[in-house]
Amino acid sequence: MGIIKYIKEEFQVITERDPAIKTPAEVLLYPSFRAILSYRLAHRWYLKGHYFWARWLSQRTVRKTGIEIHPGATIGKGLFIDHGSGVIIGETAIIGDNVTLYQGVTLGGTGKEKGKRHPTLKDNVMVSAGAKILGSFTIGENSKIGAGSVVLKEVPPNCTVVGVPGRIVKRNDVKVPRSDMNQVDLPDPVMECLTKLQQENDMLRAQVLELEKTKKNKKEKKEGRENKEKKEKTHENL
Repeated sequence: MGIIKYIKEEFQVITERDPAIKTPAEVLLYPSFRAILSYRLAHRWYLKGHYFWARWLSQRTVRKTGIEIHPGATIGKGLFIDHGSGVIIGETAIIGDNVTLYQGVTLGGTGKEKGKRHPTLKDNVMVSAGAKILGSFTIGENSKIGAGSVVLKEVPPNCTVVGVPGRIVKRNDVKVPRSDMNQVDLPDPVMECLTKLQQENDMLRAQVLELEKTKKNKKEKKEGRENKEKKEKTHENL
């Protein structure tokens, strides 16, 4: 692929997913553009067995962009890394087409195991800021990973995952479009649990207050009867 064609494709990808871009020339300033361009070259060297030079280019790019992509990773078309600082993509990671990663995302392993040890992201996946996906498993097509989530197991297609550890909070057959870049309006299972606990606590408090009120009324009625009986006895004695 020629550099001009690559720039045009990157401009299309970035304009689809970043409203801040105004002109094609701005693509040249994006860390994502520079990092992925360097990765493409380093990946060629890596496949040819030039591991040192591939890593040299990779590490040089990290210092300039803050994005670390291992030259052994497999990346499809249309990857967009928004802002990019702190993004790490491991050696055996596989990324499909039209994937979006935000700053601070890690596609890492869980130890020193050999072979495939990094995650696979299928097409149209979006991983929000600060999320960590650790291990050799698959994130299905069109899925969203919420900001700050830690995902440690496989995610089926068309799902939304949030929390630590990551939990699937939405799953249906509705495809997540590439233009849907909302990182904010995702379900919050922790808040939902807290809200449910608060509601149950309010119900229990109301029941306790009702029991105390009933007990007080019974006590007052009992005392009233006893006082009445005392008065009647006093009158009889007189």
